[in-house]
Amino acid sequence: MNDGYQLNDIVHMVKVDQEMLGLPWLQPLYDEPEFVVRNIWRMYGGWWDADPASLKPSPRVDLAKELSVLAGGAKQLADRAKFLAEEGDLRLSCHLIEFAALAEPDSKEIHGIRAEIYRIRRSQESSLMSKGIFAAAMRESENITD
Repeated sequence: MNDGYQLNDIVHMVKVDQEMLGLPWLQPLYDEPEFVVRNIWRMYGGWWDADPASLKPSPRVDLAKELSVLAGGAKQLADRAKFLAEEGDLRLSCHLIEFAALAEPDSKEIHGIRAEIYRIRRSQESSLMSKGIFAAAMRESENITD
């Protein structure tokens, strides 16, 4: 923080030794180290993540629609998200599928892809918090595709 890094940078920079994570009382079963990093940031740095664009952001749906236009449509964003998920980059995949779903919230095809991405994401998580959030996203899209 004192060196000018943004929260997103620090979340991805901090690594916990795998031996420590193997200790019974430090296993990421409920919480995860990156969630702890976020809580430390919030405690000492407050709510702002140090990204100037997030100080007074546009509505996410507006950003999603604009990115959709740049990508050639929400389906292109969804297809790229699916490709990234298949390649194992689930973090980036989730960003893109969220933009696609926001840009075309009633698309059953996009929500089908979204449900599958979050099903895969959930299956690869260890903490209850992550599993629950990703399962909720999956169910939300499944409700639209049904």
